[in-house]
Amino acid sequence: MAEPMKAMYTKEFLEHFASVVKEEYGEFEENKFLADVMDDGWEELELKARIRRIALVLGSLLPDDYPEAVTILLAIEAQYEGFPYLFIPDFVEVFGQNPAHEEISLHALEVFTKRSTAEFAIRPFLIRAPERIMLKMKEWAQSENHHVRRLASEGCRPRLPWGQAISQFKAEPQPVLEVLELLKADPSLYVRKSVANNLNDISKDHPELVIQTAKRWNDYSKETDWIIRHGCRTLLRSGEPEVLALFGYEDVKGALADVAIAADRQRVNIGETVTLAYAFHVKQQAKLRIEYSIDFIKKRKITTKKFLLSDRVFAAGEDIAKERVHKWSDLTTRVHYPGVHRIALLANGIEVASTELELIKKE
Repeated sequence: MAEPMKAMYTKEFLEHFASVVKEEYGEFEENKFLADVMDDGWEELELKARIRRIALVLGSLLPDDYPEAVTILLAIEAQYEGFPYLFIPDFVEVFGQNPAHEEISLHALEVFTKRSTAEFAIRPFLIRAPERIMLKMKEWAQSENHHVRRLASEGCRPRLPWGQAISQFKAEPQPVLEVLELLKADPSLYVRKSVANNLNDISKDHPELVIQTAKRWNDYSKETDWIIRHGCRTLLRSGEPEVLALFGYEDVKGALADVAIAADRQRVNIGETVTLAYAFHVKQQAKLRIEYSIDFIKKRKITTKKFLLSDRVFAAGEDIAKERVHKWSDLTTRVHYPGVHRIALLANGIEVASTELELIKKE
């Protein structure tokens, strides 16, 4: 089993970082830094808590004057790079919120994001002063550095995973779209992925706004077409008719015949696998997104999840007969409960066949 990500903060890693700080700031207490970070509760801390612990201890041992402290970290920024150094922008998030220090904090985040990422650290600044900080995001969206341009998009995502949600942008995403407009044809895939993820975030609260944006951006450039295709993925999975039509998916009525889906067993133990067989005949050429969905039984409700089987243009006369193995093992993101589970075959978001199986808990 792979080590958890929090294990990257080894004693050797922290000792090396402390030595780099010491070279720039002679009063830095290396031993105290190590001892305070890795105290008795260290092993129980998860990744985000470890990042915050390192930032807090670092702040306690650097000068009390924040501009002086952050200047020390700026002076050594070329010597640390990569995900483990998230505690550097986190330092800015914790200690740099004073409005009087906003200019140097934003400058520091712009520098630090080039070697790690400041997508999490920028969010409290946005929440506190959205109009002013979004002006900076627009400036960053036009940077020559693709890491900085990505920060302009990733930092203002309304629903950034791991990050603090930005409720005002969930309610009113127009300021975010103004930033994305500047990035809609970005040459960097790294940036385009962020723009697409941001659009996908917005679509969960404002689907019509994203549909309008996708229609307006459609055919602007091949880079933009890639963005809207990936940015509308949740809307595609939900079978939104306007989005399906935008990307060339036909109405399935009259296109399919002899549609079926079946499981190789009607009763399955939690933890086992089942083979799903699906088949259909294509009567006329059609672009089809074929999925299966499962209505998962939970403690208090039923939740539906879709799984992609195929997404392509099918020729007239094709006969499809395929199988897919589905695992019923518990995951960190999904726990299975006994009961009758409904399984449906979908074509372009429309249910075209269904079956059921009973999931049981092995005694």
